[in-house]
Amino acid sequence: MMLELLGLIIGIVFGFVHKGKEDYTGLLRNSAICGLVMGIIFVLLSVFLFPGAASSIGGFTGIFGIFVLIILYIIIFIIGAFIGDVLENRLRK
Repeated sequence: MMLELLGLIIGIVFGFVHKGKEDYTGLLRNSAICGLVMGIIFVLLSVFLFPGAASSIGGFTGIFGIFVLIILYIIIFIIGAFIGDVLENRLRK
């Protein structure tokens, strides 16, 4: 749960500092790439630092569970990036 919250906060910061014209496809592409990298890092951290039941993989097993978690981290990061972009638009106008 802590890694997911950290991913959301990093996504909000990414969306907030992403400057320029409101190019949502570019923001989506960049946040998906960053979310993929972050998801891989967080899953590896979770597996090696918290082996067993405390791992964020939890009930998922094997490669399928790892892919599901990486996709989950990508979605969380993208949501955070769009929240950060909306906050930037509202606060900077």
